[in-house]
Amino acid sequence: MGLLSLLTSNPTAFVIIALALVLSLAVHEFAHAFVADRLGDPTPRRYGRVTVNPLAHLDPFGTLLLLVAGFGFAKPVPVNPNNVGRWGMLWVAAAGPISNLIIALISAGLLVVLPQTPLVLQVLLTVLGVNIVLAVFNLIPIPLLDGSRILGALVPSLGRSLAQFEAMPFSFLIVMAFIFLAREPIGVLISNVQSFVLGVVGFR
Repeated sequence: MGLLSLLTSNPTAFVIIALALVLSLAVHEFAHAFVADRLGDPTPRRYGRVTVNPLAHLDPFGTLLLLVAGFGFAKPVPVNPNNVGRWGMLWVAAAGPISNLIIALISAGLLVVLPQTPLVLQVLLTVLGVNIVLAVFNLIPIPLLDGSRILGALVPSLGRSLAQFEAMPFSFLIVMAFIFLAREPIGVLISNVQSFVLGVVGFR
């Protein structure tokens, strides 16, 4: 179910979730760009991606999908593997999910120390949940996701195969179809991780 369904039924939840998603996606993509930039690849900076400004990272179609279908994506950060090397690509790929895990950990810590007013709880639990979803989902080793690039850096032969697949026509549509078909087990995986984290901070 997309976010638009909340616009009339619960406008406050819509605004909180939308802002959490937009800002968390921006931080995720900025992390990719920042690490690539620090490793010596000028490509992300050339495309204006070394910024936390969401406008630099949001994809119009991906944002529309997010609103109407509850699933979307940001613009991938362009990186030249020749400039960062095999292990550099691993760190560039890992930077996005790591940034979301850091935000989730900060949110969990604030849940423990801040006064638990209804609004504070709603905001922090939303930010925590959104960033767990982004981190876990992107670590799944599916082509086009960060997990596949991490795996490709660890196993170069597999990485070359994944790169060849991603270069194929309609590879994006194939991946989207696979994710749609596998949405239930993916949802269970993410839900289990969320439950574990919420249990740790006493909110399960």
